Amino acid sequence: MLTSARTIAKDRFGSSLKPMLIMLASVGLVFAGLYGFNAFRSIMIGRFLASMANPPQTVSVTTAKLEEWRPMLAAIGTFRAVSGADLALEASGVVEKILFKSGEDVAAGQILLELRKDTDNARLESLKATAELNEINLRRDQAQLKLKAVSQATVDSDLANLRSAKAEVAQQEAVIAQKTLRAPFAGRLGIRSVDIGQYLSAGATVVTLQAIDALYLDFVLPQQNLNGLDVGQGVTASVDAYSGQTFAGKITAINSKVDQGSRNVQIRATFPNPDRKLRPGMFASVSIAVGKPEQLVTVPQTAIVHAPYGASVFLAQKNASAGEAGNGESGGLVARQSFVQLGATRGDEIAVIEGLKAGEVVVTAGQMKLRNDVPLKISNTPQPPVNPDPKPIDR
Repeated sequence: MLTSARTIAKDRFGSSLKPMLIMLASVGLVFAGLYGFNAFRSIMIGRFLASMANPPQTVSVTTAKLEEWRPMLAAIGTFRAVSGADLALEASGVVEKILFKSGEDVAAGQILLELRKDTDNARLESLKATAELNEINLRRDQAQLKLKAVSQATVDSDLANLRSAKAEVAQQEAVIAQKTLRAPFAGRLGIRSVDIGQYLSAGATVVTLQAIDALYLDFVLPQQNLNGLDVGQGVTASVDAYSGQTFAGKITAINSKVDQGSRNVQIRATFPNPDRKLRPGMFASVSIAVGKPEQLVTVPQTAIVHAPYGASVFLAQKNASAGEAGNGESGGLVARQSFVQLGATRGDEIAVIEGLKAGEVVVTAGQMKLRNDVPLKISNTPQPPVNPDPKPIDR
C-alpha cells in the first residue's frame, strides 16, 4: 500500500517536473537571446560611432619646397617718355601746309607744319629794303666824312639807323619762324588734331611727340624701404597689355626728399624700349629685389591656418597605429597639426621659418574640418593656384 502511494507520487512529480524544466530552459534561452542581442547591438553601435568619429576627410595636398627666396618690394608706377612734348606754335594763323602723318617717326628739326605767312614775308622784304638803304647811306656818308663834307654825327646816325633796320629784319624773321613747326627732337608723332585751312590759335596743340626708344618709370615707395635701394639697382615691370611678359630696367634717380604728407619717396627707373612695346602713360606693376637670396621652405598661403594662438599647418602623415593594412579609404594618411613661424609672402606663396621641413606633405584645402588623427582622403582636383606673381584678370 505504501509502495503504491510512493509510486503514484513519483509519477505525479515526474510528470510535472518535465514541463517545468522545459519552461525554465525556454526562459533561459529567451534571456540568453536578449543578452546576446543587447551585446551585439552595443558592439555594432560602438563600431558605428567609432567609424563616424573619424570619417576620412577629402583634402588637397602639396609638398613643401625649398626655394631661393629674395625679399621683393612691390609698387605701382607710370611710364613716361624720356623726351615728350605736346607741340604747339607760338603764333596764330591759318594752317597752310601739314608735312607729317599721324604716328610716323620724325627726325630732330624736321618741318611738321606751316601757317600762312604771305603778309609777314612782304613785311620782311620791306624791312630788308630799308636796311639796304640805310647801309648805302652809311657807306656814302663815311666816304663824305673823309672829305670833311659831313659831320661825324651824321655817320653815327646812319650807323644807328642801319642797326635798327637790321634788328627789325631779325625780329620779322623770328615772327615768320614762329609760324613754322619743327620737331624739337627725334621721336614718334601722335595723332594730329588740326587740318589745312583751320585757324590755329597760339599755344594750341598740333600733335604730340614722344621719344620712346627708352622710357622712364616713375613710382613711389615708403621711406622705410630706402635702406635697400640704390641707383643702378635692377627693376622689373609688367603691364596689362602684355600678360606674362616682364620688362627689365634700372633705377636711375631717387628723389632727394621724402614727401611730408605721405612719407613716400619718388623713384625713377629707366627702361630700354627697342621694340617700342611700352608707351608713355602705361600703368605698370613694379618689382624690386632687395637683400641677399635665401633658401627657405615655401608653401601656398592657402595651407596656413590662422588662429589667435598662432599659425599652423596640417601635415598628411602615415598612421603608425593603423598597422600594415592602414585605412583602405584614406590610404593610411592622417592629419597632424604643426605650429609654424611665418616669413614674408610672395604672391600666392609664403615662407615658413620654423615648424615645417622641405618634403613634408601639407594640406592646402579642407583644413577647417580637420583635427589631429583624422583620416585623410587625397583629391587634388581642383588644386589651389600657386603663382609667385599673380595678376588680376578682367572678365
